[in-house]
Amino acid sequence: MRLTPVIAISLISLAACGERADVAAPSPTEQVAAQAPSSDGVTAAPVVLNADQLRQVCRAALAAVHGQDLSAVQVEGLTGQVVSLSWRAPVDGGVSRAECRVEGDVVTWRLTNTANPDQGRWMNQSGDPVTRFALGGEAVAITTTLPDGTTATEQYAVAAEQEAR
Repeated sequence: MRLTPVIAISLISLAACGERADVAAPSPTEQVAAQAPSSDGVTAAPVVLNADQLRQVCRAALAAVHGQDLSAVQVEGLTGQVVSLSWRAPVDGGVSRAECRVEGDVVTWRLTNTANPDQGRWMNQSGDPVTRFALGGEAVAITTTLPDGTTATEQYAVAAEQEAR
C-alpha cells in the first residue's frame, strides 16, 4: 500500500493528538492550589483585605500552621501587605518570627529568624502545604491541605477590636 502525502500528514497529525506519556499528573497540592473550593456556608474571600482583616487572617493562619493558640501569636507590624508575627517557641521558650501575606484566598508565610535558608523561604512552592482562609462574620476558618491531599480545618473567633493596632 502506498501512502499519499495527504494520508501521511493525517496519520502524523492523529498521532500527535494523543496524550503525552511524559507529563506527570498534578499532585493533590497542585490541584488544591489551582482551584479554590466553593462553599455556601462561608463568604468568599474578598479580593483585597483591609489591614485589620489581613492581620486577623495571618494570625489565624500562623496559629493553625504552627499548632499555636491564637492568643500566643502576636502581630508585630504591617508593611504594605506583609504582616510580621511572633510567638513563643514551645520547645526552648525562644521566640519564633514569621511574615505572612495573602494572595486571593491563599495564605503564604515564611520564617524570618532561622539560620536555615530553606526554612526562611516563602511556603508557596510545589510540594508545600496550601493554606486557605475564609472569613465569616467575626470568625476565620483556616484550611490546610498537605501534599498528600489530606486537609485540616481550624476555626478561630477573632473580633475586630482584638486586632486594632
